[in-house]
Amino acid sequence: MDLDLSVLNNAEFVALRLRSMYKQHGYVQYKMSKFEEYDLYAKNLDFLTSGSVITFTDTTGKLMALKPDVTLSIVRNTRDIPGEVNKVFYNENVYRPARGADRFKEIVQLGVECLGDIDEKNVFETVLLAGKSLDIISEKNVLTISHMGVIGSLLDELRLSREDRKKALRLISEKNTHELRGLCTGEGGSTDKNEKVERCIRLLSLSGSPRDVIKKLHEENCDPAAVEELEKLTKVLEEAGAAERVCMDFSAVNDMKYYNGIVFRGYIAGVPQRILSGGQYDRLMMKMGKKSRAVGFAVYTDLLERKFDEAGENEKTAGLIAGESETAGTLSNEVIRIALPKGRLGEKVYAMFEEAGFECRSITEENRKLLFENKEKGICFFWAKPADVNIYVERGAADIGVAGKDILLEYEPDVYELLDLKTGRCIMAEAAKTDYKDEPGRTKRVATKFENIARSYYASLGRDIDIIHLNGSIELAPILDLSDVIVDIVETGTTLRENNLAVVEKIADISARLIANKTSYEFKKDKIRAIEDGMRKVVAARTANKG
Repeated sequence: MDLDLSVLNNAEFVALRLRSMYKQHGYVQYKMSKFEEYDLYAKNLDFLTSGSVITFTDTTGKLMALKPDVTLSIVRNTRDIPGEVNKVFYNENVYRPARGADRFKEIVQLGVECLGDIDEKNVFETVLLAGKSLDIISEKNVLTISHMGVIGSLLDELRLSREDRKKALRLISEKNTHELRGLCTGEGGSTDKNEKVERCIRLLSLSGSPRDVIKKLHEENCDPAAVEELEKLTKVLEEAGAAERVCMDFSAVNDMKYYNGIVFRGYIAGVPQRILSGGQYDRLMMKMGKKSRAVGFAVYTDLLERKFDEAGENEKTAGLIAGESETAGTLSNEVIRIALPKGRLGEKVYAMFEEAGFECRSITEENRKLLFENKEKGICFFWAKPADVNIYVERGAADIGVAGKDILLEYEPDVYELLDLKTGRCIMAEAAKTDYKDEPGRTKRVATKFENIARSYYASLGRDIDIIHLNGSIELAPILDLSDVIVDIVETGTTLRENNLAVVEKIADISARLIANKTSYEFKKDKIRAIEDGMRKVVAARTANKG
């Protein structure tokens, strides 16, 4: 009897093709139980995308977990045998917190792992397989490649502390060069150190064709072994005809405790988040007591399912209707959609866009329009509540947007933070009555609407707190003895002074930031960079005038 493939939806059809390809390349399917001993994950919580794990006690009293990851199980069950290479693929359900929601989600994940006595050839073949996987999903794709050796050697030059090194990796992943510069330079940095910092930032910001990036790495005398490996990989990609959709970009980073060597990310047009992620993780093998090496990647098929639903069930092909989105309405795929925060800040920011040459006259006219497009400039603005801008950008409804640093710290959206616009400046601070005296031995009562910022701040101090969530009039809380302190935005401090309150400690500097969706950046890079450069010039000119 012939198999009727029409019963499969698009996501299932693509998953079938991926599994078939992995098998043809010599990979054997790995099957695991839904449950694993919690101890496996407890020892490697920071390897997981989230430290939250669903646990339960089985009938023998042993603490178990619904699996949040597959790689750790594969590594644990792989034997170290000299000369042996284990090639496995998996199609498993994992259980993780849904991003941006306080609930767990069952996620279908497809991936491959190559473990054992592997060499450069195995690593390169895995990268090629990742590229072929993207080709099956969509013709419009980009594979970004980085190397932890290059990143590590540059961070070594800066002699950062372990904690600052961790912060630097996060900032690199956000393309957040303005805060990276501040972190690495510090107060009163010497001219020599400043020059070294600028060199490192210049190299870590590289993004482009492999040959162009490698040329610059050679010119700057970067880590020779890492550059040589990238050069060999580039040659392999070129020989396979797979280099056209490859971008070398050092914002692709992983935790250096686990990963080394080549790391990579996969994007397809129309899906706002990366669809594929992988790299070489010899350090994880070592941490788990293995002498062998490993490389692999995962395809996030839950994102595929949503995209295929948008594309239509009748499109049972190897690719997507790339770049199309209901949120885009009738706008061209080449238009840059820009989310602006409503209110005074948004008006100030729009003036900056106008000054940079990206104006849209209809936005200042009296009308009931929701979208304001300048077809000649290829841009479209829309207004959103300040707390929603990051959501529009992260979810791909906007390509770029402007959000306050307070919103970015509170919600931690997976976006690039391209530029500090240096407007809307204020601070996030802890404040209390002027006669307040802290009692370290007592739980501190904290009133705030910025719960995540408050938790992170006091956790860094090792302080036990009781969070009281309020949505407005935060200053009333200590006055009425509802709380000991508040964590809130402070602009001029006038309201605090008039109510016998004062800043106890500054937590963070706040200002408006230009942010970008990561997938949009890959597919509309030139236009987004042009806007970024224009806004950067406006910021520089305004700063110079104030000076």
